[in-house]
Amino acid sequence: MAARHVSIMAACAAFSLIAAGCSSSSPTAVPSTNAAATTTAASATAATETSTSEPGPNVLLVGTYNGVPGQYKTIQSAVDAAKSGDWILVAPGDYHERYDYVSSSGKDRVGAIWITTPNLHIRGMDRNTVVIDGTKPGAPQCSAAAGDQDFGPTNAEGKHIGRDGLVVWKADGSQIENMTVCNFVRDGSSDGTGGGGNQIWWNGGDGSGTSGMGTYNGSYLSATSTFASDLGDGSYGIFVSNASGPGLIVHTYGSNMSDSSYYIGACADCNATLDDAHAQYSALGYSGTNSGGHLIVQNSEFDNNKTGFSTNSQNNDDAPSPQDGACPGGATGPTGSHSCWIFQHNYVHDNNNPDVPGHGSADLGPPGTGMVISGGRNDTVIDNRFENNNGWGILTVPFPDTGNPPPIANCAGGDPNGIPSLGITGCYFADWGNEIAHNTFANNGGFGNVTNGDIGNIADQHDPGNCFHDNTNKVGAVTTAPTDLQTAAGTCGQANAGAGLTSDLTLQVICATEAFGACPSTPGKSYPRRTKLVLPALTPQVSMPDPCAGVPSNAWCKKS
Repeated sequence: MAARHVSIMAACAAFSLIAAGCSSSSPTAVPSTNAAATTTAASATAATETSTSEPGPNVLLVGTYNGVPGQYKTIQSAVDAAKSGDWILVAPGDYHERYDYVSSSGKDRVGAIWITTPNLHIRGMDRNTVVIDGTKPGAPQCSAAAGDQDFGPTNAEGKHIGRDGLVVWKADGSQIENMTVCNFVRDGSSDGTGGGGNQIWWNGGDGSGTSGMGTYNGSYLSATSTFASDLGDGSYGIFVSNASGPGLIVHTYGSNMSDSSYYIGACADCNATLDDAHAQYSALGYSGTNSGGHLIVQNSEFDNNKTGFSTNSQNNDDAPSPQDGACPGGATGPTGSHSCWIFQHNYVHDNNNPDVPGHGSADLGPPGTGMVISGGRNDTVIDNRFENNNGWGILTVPFPDTGNPPPIANCAGGDPNGIPSLGITGCYFADWGNEIAHNTFANNGGFGNVTNGDIGNIADQHDPGNCFHDNTNKVGAVTTAPTDLQTAAGTCGQANAGAGLTSDLTLQVICATEAFGACPSTPGKSYPRRTKLVLPALTPQVSMPDPCAGVPSNAWCKKS
């Protein structure tokens, strides 16, 4: 059950990243007694509340709320007692859950909270003060001190296996709402396995190549880490893998991750919606591998990351490759094309931050890039704003997966011969059929290197090729590489090509990633590098307006 983690060699990385609890018998995790007990009013519109259709659901109460004690002291003990359709309400407190210490085999990880019962509704009574905390028991809430970090149980070789936070394991119908999860860290030290680091994880069978989970819902969630060093870091904030949906993640925040604040992947037809998300201070604001079909990312903000948003094809066990946004069965998508993968109404800006955590391929993301489609096909990017990204607003590029050569997943959708003309082996995924339209750009390309600007397109000749039309710039003409892209590739559904693999644009992308080492001294090839790690503190986020909405009557939520 390892988190998605890829080892990408230099040539691959040049294009890719561009692109990346306690049971009742366990040690007690008691919530802080001095935590605020009142709920926070919210000005944002609440997510639609749903309740189970099963008769007589129970409401299990964890902690003490408004002076009324619940039946359980730990979230995991309530999870263990719950049946399908039940509700679990959690009072404000700092919960150091440790189910993984009780149930881990030492080889395969389980979560600090481990959910296998379907159709559970788990809701905090306040988003900002209900905290699931991965630091050691007794440590201050979400402590940044190295000595307070918990790198998880050890395996038979004595290596720490890392920690994951709240994990839903192959359980359909879960609803996780109105809470914060922090400081579940990957063990990156020499005496660790490199695993862990996922804060909230809907896991339908990571590494299995198949979808083992259906419906899921998450709302009013925050995921962050205050710690990152060579010892380890938080890898993913809100993570969905191997799930067929339908799934909805709405009103959420993620920050300070060494891979990405958000990940939805390993789903050929994801049936997922990410709405009103905010990703900051991570190597990637979002990453998604082999995630296609019905997937909508909308009304969200990606800023102050190294790279704002990345989706890619890859020859691994994250469900069948490639990343293909085409509607299954040739159906018509929301925009009238045959694409059901939609990125719309988002604000992608100021992704120029090198001083973020990073490991693996995500650490090779090009600073200053708003969005990357790497080896992806049939994706639609429409009606967004891309501003102040100093490399490129959008890049569409191929992905040569030299780190995972065939026959790992038999290179489905790719060329197993790599790029013979350049001596690059592995599985090569061309990018084509993507539509970039009706977006607004402003002040991108501030690094000033040749090809930096609003849009860059590296693509082989293909029918259909990528298409770019009706994009505008607030202060002038849209800047593209190759030039005049909206003329040469302005009509969708036709054959065309972008810049070649030996073009200035390709060389700049390679330089930005430092895939082959430091950039040459040639003027005009300058990109910022990490000088220090900066992990901003989590600021209060909008909490659910009424945490009692839709909940059966209980001691905390009494119905008149």
